[in-house]
Amino acid sequence: MSELLPAVGQVLVLVVVLALAVPLLGRHLAHTYTAPGHLAVERGAYRLLRIDPDADQHWRTYALSALGFSLVGILLLYAVLRLQQHLPLSLGFGALPADGAWNTAVSFVTNTNWQWYSGEAALGHLAQATGLTVQNFVSAATGMAVAAALARALSRSGAGGRIGNFWTDLVRGTVRVLLPGALVAAVLLALLGVVQNLSGARTVTTLTGGEQSVPGGPVASQEAIKELGTNGGGFFNANSAHPFENPTPLTNLIEIVLMLLVPFAMAWAFGLIVGDRRQGAAVLAAMGLLLVVAVALLTWAEMAGPGTVPHAAGGALEGKETRFGTAGSALFAAVTTGTSTGAVNSLHDSFTAPGGGVAMVGMLLGEVSPGGVGSGLYGMLVLAVVTVFIAGLMVGRTPEYLGKKIGQREIVLVAVYVLASPFLVLVGLALALSVPAGVAGLQEDGAHGLSEALYALASASNNNGSAFGGLTSGTPFWNTLLGLAMLLGRFLPLVLVLALAGRFAAAQRVPVGPGTLPTHRPLFVSLLVGVALVVVGLTFVPVLVLGPIVESLS
Repeated sequence: MSELLPAVGQVLVLVVVLALAVPLLGRHLAHTYTAPGHLAVERGAYRLLRIDPDADQHWRTYALSALGFSLVGILLLYAVLRLQQHLPLSLGFGALPADGAWNTAVSFVTNTNWQWYSGEAALGHLAQATGLTVQNFVSAATGMAVAAALARALSRSGAGGRIGNFWTDLVRGTVRVLLPGALVAAVLLALLGVVQNLSGARTVTTLTGGEQSVPGGPVASQEAIKELGTNGGGFFNANSAHPFENPTPLTNLIEIVLMLLVPFAMAWAFGLIVGDRRQGAAVLAAMGLLLVVAVALLTWAEMAGPGTVPHAAGGALEGKETRFGTAGSALFAAVTTGTSTGAVNSLHDSFTAPGGGVAMVGMLLGEVSPGGVGSGLYGMLVLAVVTVFIAGLMVGRTPEYLGKKIGQREIVLVAVYVLASPFLVLVGLALALSVPAGVAGLQEDGAHGLSEALYALASASNNNGSAFGGLTSGTPFWNTLLGLAMLLGRFLPLVLVLALAGRFAAAQRVPVGPGTLPTHRPLFVSLLVGVALVVVGLTFVPVLVLGPIVESLS
């Protein structure tokens, strides 16, 4: 009971804060991606980039712009990581190995932020602040831009496949949303005890008379965009379990709010962009319902504990920070795996088997509860198309969503999107468990060893970035495999979504008829959640049975 009351209390506070903030930010997001005018700083960026911000791009041009921008980002970040020893503020650290630099560059450009290294022992302040943190902003802005393009496409009729301007969306998302939001969050976190300086490690005398090396750095500024942009990469190896990144239960709750704020607000903005607030509310409700179930199950699993001794201590405490407690750690874990953030304030490898399984399922569903900034919205909209398609088959009527008919070409794009993640996860897992270099990275044998590998592939393919810490992933094999999974897991769905947006933008809107499925009512929300759980979730049941389910039963 002593743990239950704080658990309920922090959830209630979280709900109240989000209920107040999401509509406000949602309106701001809708205005950001639809307003005709440009700010002075934005016009300066357009002149620097030599682009016409008012040019309406065809979806292929939009996709090539996003892919080209990301490729340049990978090359630049790779160069920074390989040349670190020649850069200022390197703190004496050398270059990352080629496979490690590849993995890290891909990781941060794809908004995954998987980290095989210890940040405080491998990267200097310049690499952290100008390499990783910059990508925290622009990778998040890229996902938001693609989601905005899909929403705009659904609001248009006969636009010839034109869905907006990638560069305008990128600049606006960064300047109007992420930069001011991260600035406010960074100041607040710094005031509450998160470190923010340019110091190197300092040697201090402990209370027992010994010596300890205490690292410093621009932590609060990275922590803010890490959570707000659902990035997840920590300044320190312990991530948000480190007291310099997340010192108190209050900062823990603030970081949870930051993770959820933009993904939920994007759903609200979607309703405003398509001209029907109820549509955005329906998508938001489906996202929220999935998250509530995950939070409840994971909290129950961790607070019940695997036996009488952990239960007597208030839950399964292994791998958790006592300043957050079991409930605070479980809530953080459910949110970070449901939002594609990947930050951790506890060791997921030490969770109970059912608790670790719930966190895994949050990623395997495709990161839609509520998912990453942008990627969560377009992932849920793809599932909405699947839902109306299935409903249309049941009643013998051509399916449509928001007045756009779903034909063969649309459903092929959707089918490939839905199958992309299972293909990457399961084929990657089979490869990892078939070669000695992959098996060598597993710390455990049996079901838990399988779970370590499955978690890693699920995290990489769905651009989450969290890990079961028992997996030794900093090897050429794992760095290469996970880098490929992150690359394909980000950009294959992105291109498919933009192709779908082009189809919707070109299509003529059809009037609502007597057989049209209303997509703003509780029935549709229930169907949408069911599709997420059944169509997507059942794909992974066999491998989940061999991993966390078997471990739970044993």
